[in-house]
Amino acid sequence: MSENQKKIWVTGASTGIGKAVAEKFSKEGWKVAISARREELLKSIAQDNNIFDYPLDVTDENKVQEVFKKILNDFKNIDLCIFNAGTYEPKLEKQISQEQIRKTMEVNFFGVVNCIKAVEKYFKNSKKGHISIVSSIAGYRGLPNSSGYGPSKAALSNLAESLYFDFKKHNVKISLISPGFIKTPMTDKNKFSMPFIRSPEFAAKKIYNGLVKSSAFEITFPKQLTVIFKLFKVLPNRIYLFLINKLVKR
Repeated sequence: MSENQKKIWVTGASTGIGKAVAEKFSKEGWKVAISARREELLKSIAQDNNIFDYPLDVTDENKVQEVFKKILNDFKNIDLCIFNAGTYEPKLEKQISQEQIRKTMEVNFFGVVNCIKAVEKYFKNSKKGHISIVSSIAGYRGLPNSSGYGPSKAALSNLAESLYFDFKKHNVKISLISPGFIKTPMTDKNKFSMPFIRSPEFAAKKIYNGLVKSSAFEITFPKQLTVIFKLFKVLPNRIYLFLINKLVKR
């Protein structure tokens, strides 16, 4: 292994975007640490020479700390973290289920917080590095039948913006990844039409180029859909709510 080889840690890497991202960075010559709860899936991905598995439930704060210490011990240093772990149960999003909303926030939001806290001292002391948070365009504005997922992603987007200023003082970059519809086991649960849906490999390429070849704070894709959702962000409430209500009634 070259001393100059770049190193990355990806969570939520057993399927979907996380898996595709890990494989993309590996193909580009990076040494990749992957984490997720499903150990067997991780092991099958880690058969690649550049990918190494570190099973983890991101809701376990102590385990997150322990796993990151092990990665550092094995890798010696980390250049980039992509915190991507998430959960989504569309059938349960249509009602206010405190248990489900709490579970979604624990994984999607506090799971990311646990990971950031685990790497905070390392990156700040190193005075370099990059942490990227995977959110969603679903966090831009409130959407129908999204009582937990949308709010959890909105919280992540706000968190990334908030942390940007603090980490910048230490020369550490914070960035945000906001995908549209990507074909994954999570989106396979949806029963509605998903416009401009793309493959995980498409997402991985956009993420790699955005993180490695660009200095942008936010990476969004596919463009056709994200432009629409960015327009939604700036619409007055009255117009936005009217439009979405019309779409729902169709």
